[in-house]
Amino acid sequence: MGNEFVLIISASIFCIGATGFLIRKNPLVMFMSLELMLNAVNFLLVGYSHFLKSLDGQIFALIVMTVAAAEVVVGLGIILTIFRTRHELNVDEIDALKG
Repeated sequence: MGNEFVLIISASIFCIGATGFLIRKNPLVMFMSLELMLNAVNFLLVGYSHFLKSLDGQIFALIVMTVAAAEVVVGLGIILTIFRTRHELNVDEIDALKG
């Protein structure tokens, strides 16, 4: 497994996540796509950390996973609150957070 393999797989997963985030209108699918993009970056960090024989990339990937978990908790709380009040989950029709 070489550097090119890690880069190609990570870029492919990131592109799938970016496409899902831009095309889909369901907030839950958008959050899953965002997590897919973050996992692609983590895969790249861990892969290159292995090749460079350093733990810096793995530690940074652990920090990114922690921040992503906190982001998902806050995001799902907002989505659940909007669904309870509006009974819809289409991103184009949600304007509940406008001032």
